[in-house]
Amino acid sequence: MLLTALAAILMVAVSACAELPTSSSPQALGTVQRDVGAADVPTPTPGKEPDLLVRDFLKASSEPGGRHSAARKFLTPAAAKTWDDTTSTSIIDKIDVFFDSRSADEATLLISAAKVGRLDDSGSFRAEEGTLETRVSMVRVDGEWRIDRLPDGVIIDRSQFLNSYHQVQLYFLNPAGTMVVTDPRWLTVRVEELAAQLISMLIDGPNQLLEESVTTRFGPNVHLRSTLTKLDGRDSNVGVGIGGVKMDFQGIGGLGPRERQQFAAQIIWTLSSAGVAGPYEILADGAPLDPAHADGYTTADVAEFDPSGGATDVGLHAVVDGALVAMTDSGPVPVPGPLGSATGVIDASLARDGRHVAAVQTAKAPATGVELVVGQYGAATDVAAVGPWMTEPTWAPDGSTWVAVGGDSVQRISVGSNGEPTAEQVDIADVTKIGGDITALRLSQDGVRAALIVDGRVFVAYVTPREKGGYALTSPSAIGSSLSGDAVSLDWGGSEEIGLVRSTPDAPPVIMSFDGFSMHAMSSRNLAPPLTMIQMTPDDVYVVDSRGVMRRSRSAGEDSQYWREVPGLMGDKRVPVVPG
Repeated sequence: MLLTALAAILMVAVSACAELPTSSSPQALGTVQRDVGAADVPTPTPGKEPDLLVRDFLKASSEPGGRHSAARKFLTPAAAKTWDDTTSTSIIDKIDVFFDSRSADEATLLISAAKVGRLDDSGSFRAEEGTLETRVSMVRVDGEWRIDRLPDGVIIDRSQFLNSYHQVQLYFLNPAGTMVVTDPRWLTVRVEELAAQLISMLIDGPNQLLEESVTTRFGPNVHLRSTLTKLDGRDSNVGVGIGGVKMDFQGIGGLGPRERQQFAAQIIWTLSSAGVAGPYEILADGAPLDPAHADGYTTADVAEFDPSGGATDVGLHAVVDGALVAMTDSGPVPVPGPLGSATGVIDASLARDGRHVAAVQTAKAPATGVELVVGQYGAATDVAAVGPWMTEPTWAPDGSTWVAVGGDSVQRISVGSNGEPTAEQVDIADVTKIGGDITALRLSQDGVRAALIVDGRVFVAYVTPREKGGYALTSPSAIGSSLSGDAVSLDWGGSEEIGLVRSTPDAPPVIMSFDGFSMHAMSSRNLAPPLTMIQMTPDDVYVVDSRGVMRRSRSAGEDSQYWREVPGLMGDKRVPVVPG
């Protein structure tokens, strides 16, 4: 059943009863959409013209209850029996409805709309490009127009979709099991059923495209032994308001202490981000999952799995006239070591721990092109890769450095116990099928997704470990298809948002979700195009325009914040450098 009018109840329950979020709590980092209003589901209106009736049918299709019973009211009895609403769910925008033909009692209409994406059976969204075109046939039934023939599957207008569905985040684990990885889903579930539905979805596992890139402690034999209750045993309104959640699992007896903590982290991050307040009492075959948490877990107990938790505040750095500098209150100061005294550094990136650095610089042998050097911050660096040109280097959580070389190769550089860097080729066969050069590559903070610019278009691929060793970038999905294919730079704002700048004059910086569903333009009121680079930290966004490096706070309202000059970084050959 749909979350409609109960959305307001959810908002009240969350604000009044959930734990206060902290900077490292899952609840503070969740992206649950809670502003879902009551869906205005139309019904067939007597005397309405066919094209207007089709538009109402598309609006009613956002109500999935009763096998889309609201939408079936717009069909003839025969069509209502044969229409299969389970084959697909397409989300569209900018809908046009045209008459192909019309007589006194029959009509054929063409529906044309921009594709937004597709929702699979698990509630996972995947962006799509292009135009959707389909036809429906209508006849008069007792004097009123009804749809008589239509394709199988459901088509939903984007605005109506947002009225009826709300987004939740499932959390799985990166391959090392050190941080949680978000897996967004779209649901239409009553608020009092939400907690149980989320646990059920965790048991089912990650979406198909993500499953090879993450791990989970919900093995194939894990199941609930009984229904969820509040901590005092009440089984009504579980997950709504105060009272916590109690759950009892079977099939996890073989998990060790660390694995049990990871199991709890998946549950708590998922429930808390959806507004289901703790404490969370987790049992295994009737006994506490961990005796140390017999009275229940809180979000603070699993804060170590925060994808942003390993980042160190190392301050802003920059490349200025070919050297790496640290930005201080008194201006740019060269960093210790060879990079601080260099003259040929083109780009650089700091590891999230602040202790290592990777830089692209002009090769000592000019005919070679450029070289990637890696090393400890402030110390000597070693050449790890060479090529005609390279993208900005990017860091994975395991300490490896990734870089695209020459537009048609991606290399992963790791440093062995002897301190020597080793480069390995990443399998990019799926990306190569797109065609065009890779001109930007950035890894998400959890290291599970990679954002790329290929031939001016933005893609998000999955970082997939191979069973026999090595890595691949798999299943790239185009996002931001409305941005005209002129992307020049991108960066992750954590593990869920991507910032983007384009070469088109006056095109503002854009922030979008990694699945491409949401997108908004940032203010560009005092930027001077062209924009050539974007860098993001938890607090700020930096862009390079024709004058130099400009900064803007990520927490500022769009209507109240101008971009501000970064002192010491105005002029040519200035590039901001941040961790990641």
